[in-house]
Amino acid sequence: MSEETTSYMRKVKRASKILLYQRHRQPGIKGWELKRALGRDYMKIIQLLDEQLANLDLQVKIVYEEEEQLDKPTEDQLEKARFYVTIKEPIAMSDLSTSGWRVDDIAALVIAIAYIISKQGKSSRKEVEQILKEKFPKWKVEHNLSRFIARGYLSQDENDLLYLDWRTRAEIDQKELVRLILGEEMRIITSP
Repeated sequence: MSEETTSYMRKVKRASKILLYQRHRQPGIKGWELKRALGRDYMKIIQLLDEQLANLDLQVKIVYEEEEQLDKPTEDQLEKARFYVTIKEPIAMSDLSTSGWRVDDIAALVIAIAYIISKQGKSSRKEVEQILKEKFPKWKVEHNLSRFIARGYLSQDENDLLYLDWRTRAEIDQKELVRLILGEEMRIITSP
């Protein structure tokens, strides 16, 4: 093995430790931190790591500050983006018991996300709380919304408007979620 290959493999191992170890409240790491830790060629190292993670059904997801994922990001956009290891395929409902989330908490998150999507990406916290209180106790709704914000699934501005945050964009296929919801709704409408 050449010295260059050995150096890259050492950096790939370091990148995996950086991405998989949660140092902050939220998982993942900013691009500028990766660049500082791995060097200017950090994107090549991330691509090599992504190829190795594919064998484990994992991937390195890059979530940009903007809503949409970019095909040709600039160096500045990459430095501001969050790099995050996530699974490639959706989790089966039977596997959720090992995720640390209760099924009713996941249901509340899905309802909140779907409602915000239906409102073009933003909604008042009051509206989301009102929808959730139809199915969940008040204390649980308030607790869950705070938890979703703290974990990066939702964000809240000074006017109490809720938005989809970086983790929703990284972990949830919004188009597929809408398709599943509408597909189920259509079955309910068309069934006798």
